[in-house]
Amino acid sequence: MIRKHADMEGEVREHMRGGPGSVTFKHLFKKEEFTANVRFCAMGVIPPGAGIGPHTHEAEDEVYIITRGSGILDDGRTQSRVSAGDAILTGNGESHAIYNDGEEPLELIAVIACYPEPKQP
Repeated sequence: MIRKHADMEGEVREHMRGGPGSVTFKHLFKKEEFTANVRFCAMGVIPPGAGIGPHTHEAEDEVYIITRGSGILDDGRTQSRVSAGDAILTGNGESHAIYNDGEEPLELIAVIACYPEPKQP
């Protein structure tokens, strides 16, 4: 399946997860389009001064791939500078937040994959 950029559904999330400003997403594919258990797959743009506040992922993993710009990633223990080309993996109840402290938009791809349901005996 190919989805052209012009056909991607967009949305703006204000104060996402309690973070400052707004974050814009373009959905690459919707949850219903996957055969695998993926609940989110989008390109995000975080303008200067904005961010996604701290949050955890229970029973799922989230991957950020930074495609442009830079910012600060807080993994609940440390803060690290991330920039274009970096990849971040979080999940299993771990916390993370990301903030654009730069002067250009921070762009990323975000994918959230859910763990399989435990098999019943």
